[in-house]
Amino acid sequence: MTRSNALGEYLRARRELMNPADVGLRVAGVRRTPGLRREEVATLAGISADYYLRLEQGRDRNPSPQVLEALARVFALDATATEYLLSLSTARPRRRPRREVVPVGVRLLLDVIGLPAFVESRMFDVLAANELATALSPRIRPGENRLRSMILDADEQDLHPDWERFIGGMVAAFRTSLGTDVDDPRLAQLVGELSLASELFRRLWARHDVKPLAGGLTRMRHPEVGMLELRREKLPIADSGGQLLVIYHAERGSETARSLALLGSPVSEPLRMSSPR
Repeated sequence: MTRSNALGEYLRARRELMNPADVGLRVAGVRRTPGLRREEVATLAGISADYYLRLEQGRDRNPSPQVLEALARVFALDATATEYLLSLSTARPRRRPRREVVPVGVRLLLDVIGLPAFVESRMFDVLAANELATALSPRIRPGENRLRSMILDADEQDLHPDWERFIGGMVAAFRTSLGTDVDDPRLAQLVGELSLASELFRRLWARHDVKPLAGGLTRMRHPEVGMLELRREKLPIADSGGQLLVIYHAERGSETARSLALLGSPVSEPLRMSSPR
């Protein structure tokens, strides 16, 4: 997605994913256009076909909120996707610090929390991680990018029995995290690298899905302690430019909690010396 026509690209992606039957349209014969036609979207949204065409082509980049909300209803967007759509008409580049710095208090918390935890940036770069997190997955360590690891690293994929479902949500959350701030050269490089290497990523990225940056349940198949059923919390760090504290935890007294304790028991001096800070 390029800043020059972010709104048009998003509208086109959502239009092509729509099923005409879902909006009450009867389809006769074979349609050459995937999803809805432009004029059908315009009619359903109560705007002219010419105006909608201008939106997709990037010739009008400041439609009213009422127009965008009408389009959101046509595309059946949820609250997160609607907010994202509204933001595309008023996109402004965000100023980022030259170097991401994890607050000292959060670094200290990682050392004492007693659970696998790490800090990730808006681009899903791992900025800091404790030893339990690296024991859970060797790719959770500073300098790694979580999206790249999940897409390209076979060992990381093997940890997740629900990998294909998981990665779809991760790509959608990645787009939400970036918002309209799409002018970072590192983003273009990362998306280009993953697009060349993974047909699945190309398809998921082209959908323009967005989802909340929230935690949830995750299953992991660890080579040492077996199957784990974990909760993953994503907590925003104030005044950090979008950094998140990610924590894995298990229900008290569960088999997974016992496995985590077992995983943590041998983690001492050898890992401490090898884990970058």
